[in-house]
Amino acid sequence: MKPKVIVYKKVDKKVLDFIQDTLDVTYFEKLDSQTYPVFLEELKEAQGILGSKLKVDQELLGQAPNLKIVCNTSVGYDNLDLSALAEHGVMATNTPDILNDTVADTIFGLILSSARRVPELDQWVKTGQWKSDLEEKWFGVDVHHKVLGIIGMGRVGTAIAKRAYCGFDMEILYHNRSRNEEAEQKYNATYCSLDDLLKQSDFVCLMTPLTPETEKLIGKREFELMKETAIFINGSRGKTVDEQALIHALKTRGILGAGLDVFVQEPIEKDHPFLAMDNVVTLPHIGSATYETRFKMDMMAAVNLVAGLQGEVPPNLIKVK
Repeated sequence: MKPKVIVYKKVDKKVLDFIQDTLDVTYFEKLDSQTYPVFLEELKEAQGILGSKLKVDQELLGQAPNLKIVCNTSVGYDNLDLSALAEHGVMATNTPDILNDTVADTIFGLILSSARRVPELDQWVKTGQWKSDLEEKWFGVDVHHKVLGIIGMGRVGTAIAKRAYCGFDMEILYHNRSRNEEAEQKYNATYCSLDDLLKQSDFVCLMTPLTPETEKLIGKREFELMKETAIFINGSRGKTVDEQALIHALKTRGILGAGLDVFVQEPIEKDHPFLAMDNVVTLPHIGSATYETRFKMDMMAAVNLVAGLQGEVPPNLIKVK
C-alpha cells in the first residue's frame, strides 16, 4: 500500500503525477473554510504533507499521529515549529537556492521602481496628466554608483549584490551573522555593523529570515539612523520591520521612500496607510512568483516528499531542534 500524503496547494499536473507514481495523494488546490475540515480528517492518516504557509505546530501535529515529513514549497520556514517537529520525530524540508535569481530580480525591480518612481509616473501618464515637459518635482534618483546596504547576505542577498555591483557599479555594504567571502571577493562587498550600514547606505535592503532575533529588527531607531534620501527595501518578511515606525519615517520624510514585497498582514488591509503613500511601491509578495521558478520549487518539494517516505534522506532536510 502506498503511503498516504496530502498536497494542500495548487501544483502543476507534472508535479502531481510524479508524486502519485509512488504515493497515495489527497489533493487540495487550496485550504479554506470549506476544505480545511476535510484536510484535518485526511491528516489523521497522512504520512506526509506538501504545501506552504500552513502553521505546523503542536496543535496540528497532535492531529497527525502518522506524520513523518512536512515539505514546504518555500525557502523560508517560519510557519514550522521546529521544536514541536523534533518532539514528534517529523522531518521538515524546504526549497532553497532554486529561487535565488528570481527573488533577486524582484528586489532589484523594487529598487529601480522606487528610485525612478515608476508606478507613480505610470499612473501619471495613464491618467492623462502628461501634457508638457516633466517638471523637476517628478524626478527620481539615480541607482548607479550609489551605496547599497544588504542586511542578510545569504544566497539571495549575494545574487542582489551581483546585480548591483556588476550591473550598476554600486558600492556594497552588508551585515550578516557571518562573513560572506564570496560577496567580498566577487563584488567588493564590505562587512560592517548594522548601524554603520544604515548610516551610509542610499538603499537599505532587508533580506533576513524571520526569527525571534530578527522580528522588528528595523524600527524607529534604525529608521532615524538612515539618510533622509535613503530608500528602504523589504524582501524578507513583514514582521522583520516595525510597520508603524516605517509609516512614521515615510510620512515625516525621515527617509525618501520604500519598496515592499512583504507585510505584517497578507493580503494587506484595504485601508493600510502604505496604500495611500506616493513614496511607497507595494507588491503582493511576488518574490519567487514566476511560472518557471514556482514549478521548480514544487518539484523540489515533491522530490523531498518522495525521498523522505522511501526511507531516504530528503535533499533539503531542515535541521530540527
